Amino acid sequence: MPFFQKALRAFVLFLLIAQPARSQTFATDDSVLQNIWKEAMTNSQLPKLAHELFDVVGPRLVGTPQMQKAHEWAVAKYASWGITARNEQWGKWRGWERGVTHIDLLSPRVRTLEGTMLAWSPGTPKNGIQAGTIILPEVADSVAFKAWLPNVKGKFALISMPQPTGRPDKDWEEFAVKESFDKMKVERDTLRSRWQARLRKTGLVQRRLAQALDEAGAAGIISSTWSNGYGVNKIFGTTTKKAPALDLSLEDYGLVYRLTENGDNPIIRLVAEAKFLGEMPAYNTIGERRGGAKGDEYVMLSAHFDSWDASSGATDNGTGTILMMEAMRILKKFYPNPQRTILAGHWGSEEQGLNGSRAFVKDHPAIVEKLQALFNQDNGTGRIERMSAGGYLDTGEFLSRWRGCRAR
Repeated sequence: MPFFQKALRAFVLFLLIAQPARSQTFATDDSVLQNIWKEAMTNSQLPKLAHELFDVVGPRLVGTPQMQKAHEWAVAKYASWGITARNEQWGKWRGWERGVTHIDLLSPRVRTLEGTMLAWSPGTPKNGIQAGTIILPEVADSVAFKAWLPNVKGKFALISMPQPTGRPDKDWEEFAVKESFDKMKVERDTLRSRWQARLRKTGLVQRRLAQALDEAGAAGIISSTWSNGYGVNKIFGTTTKKAPALDLSLEDYGLVYRLTENGDNPIIRLVAEAKFLGEMPAYNTIGERRGGAKGDEYVMLSAHFDSWDASSGATDNGTGTILMMEAMRILKKFYPNPQRTILAGHWGSEEQGLNGSRAFVKDHPAIVEKLQALFNQDNGTGRIERMSAGGYLDTGEFLSRWRGCRAR
């Protein structure tokens, strides 16, 4: 995993104040930094950490058993390296656990559809549900929409725009003639504008729209939130109480939409397992290495620990989590006696509004007051190209000095 190694190399050089490059191999003659470099390049634990967290523990939605397992795993992993760690409860969250999702098109032909439930969706009865489909209509205004709502009872409501293409724009630019690409963009922009107008005329934002359909007796709510890449949708959460909320892949959503639009009366069968678990404790995981002469001052590494739950949560933000853990491991091994206390904060429920980190600030004013520097990583995959000062006007001077280069 060369990305992880490059990211860790960049991080430790920033953290330990590297000097200007003196050779093609190392940025400094400092033996501590050379040992850190060698460890990161030849004995990286990032692939193992990635497997354990992404593949075995899996996604980390706040309020789920998987999130609790992740917190316990992190504390145990730190302990195995001789680093003190703890889980700090900052609040509670609605507990929910995902089960199996299986979606089938039964008519006018049989096809198993690619899709899954949104987070916190209600499940179906054990034997599932079977129903037809209906498209969110074009109406004159919110009054007309309310008059239409009874039509959704007992049907799956389709609430997303059908995408005219599943190819990213970069593929069109490479393989299509310019005239075809330009024509597609005009058609897509027109379709998007009309769909947005359709949504606005309901008088409801998307969250409230799902609730209204739920209250009107929809059998389920089907969306498709494409991320503009091959085979990838963004799958978030729902607030429905009775109707299961689903996300279908771009291709399968388009199929169901066209069948509905053309009067082919598609029938869908859904089996979706889900459990609501009541209120569950919500935590931050904190790793700590006490400092020496300046132990009451703090340097902090941080990344949010939670994720959405339709995939492994690797890029948002499992990569940041294991990068900070690996940095703590290597620093423990080659920088055993730091002057300042080094903390690693793995925040819970950041996806729902920065809840974990804000709670830490509120619960630990003494740490915040003596915080000397905080390094946060949440940029997913790809090469690290820049560091941001987070809005602090005087930080540029320090970043430039730490990097051993002149401020520009």
